Amino acid sequence: MRVAFYAPLKPPDSPVPSGDRKMARQLIACLRSKGYDVKLISHLKSREPHGLRHKQIIIKNRSERIVERLSNRFLEVDGWRPDVWFTYHMFYKAPDWLGPSISKAMKIPYVIAEASHAPKRNKGNWSFNQEQVVLALKHADLIIGLNSNDECCVKQVISSNCTYEFIKPFVGPNAPPSCGNNRAFFREEILKELLIPRNEVLLLAVGMMREGAKFESYKMLGKALARLETHKNWKLIVAGDGRLRKEIEKIFGNETRFVGALKEDQLFKYYCSSDIFVWPAIQEAYGMALLEAQWLGLPAVVGNYGGVSDILNDQITGFLTQPDDLPDFRSKLTTLIEGVDYREKMRAAATKITRTEHSFEIAAKRIDRLIKSCLSHYRVRA
Repeated sequence: MRVAFYAPLKPPDSPVPSGDRKMARQLIACLRSKGYDVKLISHLKSREPHGLRHKQIIIKNRSERIVERLSNRFLEVDGWRPDVWFTYHMFYKAPDWLGPSISKAMKIPYVIAEASHAPKRNKGNWSFNQEQVVLALKHADLIIGLNSNDECCVKQVISSNCTYEFIKPFVGPNAPPSCGNNRAFFREEILKELLIPRNEVLLLAVGMMREGAKFESYKMLGKALARLETHKNWKLIVAGDGRLRKEIEKIFGNETRFVGALKEDQLFKYYCSSDIFVWPAIQEAYGMALLEAQWLGLPAVVGNYGGVSDILNDQITGFLTQPDDLPDFRSKLTTLIEGVDYREKMRAAATKITRTEHSFEIAAKRIDRLIKSCLSHYRVRA
């Protein structure tokens, strides 16, 4: 089966790392693992973050030329022609201007993974983009939700012919099965490299250093740690990089070690070596770093935003804290720093639960079943 894949927010081959890029790649890997012929069909980025209508119109006009070019290419006798159009991550700041038109012209199913619908955007600066979001949702034949927080509003506008199914976020095909017997070795290596004494509790934060919600999360984390009251010695390791690194470094004290952006295999060592994953998760969709940390048995203290609770089981694999509640975040982090037995129970639970709910193999099977069912139903209706 041939699949035209498109990610309007950020193409999966973007040089800039992010959770969004990672999930796009993992979706493609899921499809290819089941024998699908997947092609990244366009690099058009439709994101317009400032609510400027004239820029939204410019992006729409540019997309119309791409629609015409792709449609003509697909109609060539000996050309590559998709059986399904698959769009990943569409919302009011980054609508899909391509998929609805091309799938309609080609008479093929239109599939969306991780769509969101914000009714409050029907008016205001993003109303032009919002109209396209609603049109795309109404046109969709299958929507795969990756954030349970999106489901209610999306279901308000989809058609009776559209199937909506939620799949919990999942790790990539190359995620290590476990830390195995390497945990102590990795920890010793990192302690030596970062000049950290052996008796320290290691906190780990992972996040891009950019404006907006990420910066706000770093600021809240810095405030929480500045007034942390515990008899245990601790150090914070921060993995990430970006334009605001210098500003973010100023937020934290001497207990912090900045290690920059890490490759996946390097980051896995830090997950295995650390004691607690910490992140306020302000306006987070769900958090791929959190998922990877939990996959490798790292207990977490994380803000309860978006679909974060789809990954972290409160009081079982870590603690969810109330959004923007600094005392709650600080209190629960203190509890976990001081509770060694608590951490070990959460470590075991996180490892077990992620294997049954967030594995690549489970996600690939479900997505394969959903797309084949969607195509079958589409052909019956056609």
